[in-house]
Amino acid sequence: MLRVPLRELGRGSVDTTGRLAPDDPLFDGLDFGLADALEVRGRLQSTAAGEVFWRATVSGRAQAPCRRCLVEVEVPIAIELDILFSADPETAEDPSVYPMPDRATHLDVRTAVREEVVLAIPSFLLCREDCAGLCPQCGTDLNAEACACTASARHV
Repeated sequence: MLRVPLRELGRGSVDTTGRLAPDDPLFDGLDFGLADALEVRGRLQSTAAGEVFWRATVSGRAQAPCRRCLVEVEVPIAIELDILFSADPETAEDPSVYPMPDRATHLDVRTAVREEVVLAIPSFLLCREDCAGLCPQCGTDLNAEACACTASARHV
């Protein structure tokens, strides 16, 4: 359960567990996809009036094309989260605090998961450090073979 009724926090900590499928609309528009479902496990706890602390782990695998040769690359996701949700307007500009509507009845942690996964994935994925990429002239994968273009035409 990744959407928790806040009234349950009045009785103590609440476990949060769930799976987010690769085709979940939450991940639409990202520069990468998920190779499999994300596993989310955590515990929510009220810390003060209008504040909730969430300690969780997120695991799975992301996939995206190599930025040089376009071969599909998989990246493991293993994130430990310590997140504060707050309804206090004073914390609205603090990037380390997730806003919570003042009159919220539920807390949905999925948006925080999305943001933290985006921050954890390298923005410049490579299949390997020495990837030679594609020939800009003919498109040959220079990791697999040399191309027939003249040396002056290649920009390796």
